[in-house]
Amino acid sequence: MSDLPTPQVYLVGAGPGDPELLTLRAAKLLQHADVVVYDNLVSDGVLALISPTAERIFVGKRAGHHTLPQEEINQVLVRLWQEAPRRIVRLKGGDPLIFGRGGEEAWALAAAGVPFEIVPGITAACGMAASNALPLTHRGVAQACLFVTGHLQNGKLNLDWPALARPKQTVVFYMGVSTLPELCAQLIAHGRAPETPAAIIEAATTPQERRIVGSLATLPAIAKAAEVHPLRSSSLAK
Repeated sequence: MSDLPTPQVYLVGAGPGDPELLTLRAAKLLQHADVVVYDNLVSDGVLALISPTAERIFVGKRAGHHTLPQEEINQVLVRLWQEAPRRIVRLKGGDPLIFGRGGEEAWALAAAGVPFEIVPGITAACGMAASNALPLTHRGVAQACLFVTGHLQNGKLNLDWPALARPKQTVVFYMGVSTLPELCAQLIAHGRAPETPAAIIEAATTPQERRIVGSLATLPAIAKAAEVHPLRSSSLAK
C-alpha cells in the first residue's frame, strides 16, 4: 500500500523560516507535491524542499502590493483542482490559521466541493520567542499572551486598546512595523508604562535574524534607525 499523500488541496504552514522547524507532514507533502502555491513569507530554505518536478505558483503579498487579491488566490486553488485532481500544496508562512487567511481558503474550497487538509505550522510568535529565549508567558510576570494584527484595516488600527494594555500579559503584534509608533503610543495612552520592555524580531529563526530591543517609549525611534524590514518581523511588549 502506497504511503504517498492522496490527491487533494493541502493548506500547509511553512513555519517561521528555518526549514528544520517544518512538521514531518509538511516536509513530506513538499516532496510529493504536484503543484505548490506559495507566499512571499516562505523562506528559501523551505522552498528548496519542494519536489523539482512540482509546478510553482507565486501569489505572495507585500506591504502595499498584492500579487493577487485573496479572492483570486481562493479561485486559483479551486481552479487547479478542477483542472486536474492532484496533490496541490498551498504553502503559507507560519501557521495557516493564525493571520494566514487559511480559514478563508478552506471556506472557498469547501464551498466548491474541493477536498482539503490543513497542516499546522509554527507561528512567527512562537518561533521568534524560542529563537531568542523570550518566554511569552512567565510565572509572576505574564499569565496570558495575545497575538494581535498590527495591520491597518480601512486605514485604521481598530484594536481593543484597554484590553491590550492590561498588566501581566505579553502582547505580540504581527505585521506591525509600519504602525509601530501608533501601537506603542496607544499602549502608553491606555495605561502601559513608557518603560515597558519591548522588542522587534526580524527574520526570526533564519540566518538574517535581528533582535531590536527598547521600551514602548523608545522602540519606534530605535526601529527606524535600524531600518527594520516590515515583511519578516514581529514585535512584542511585556
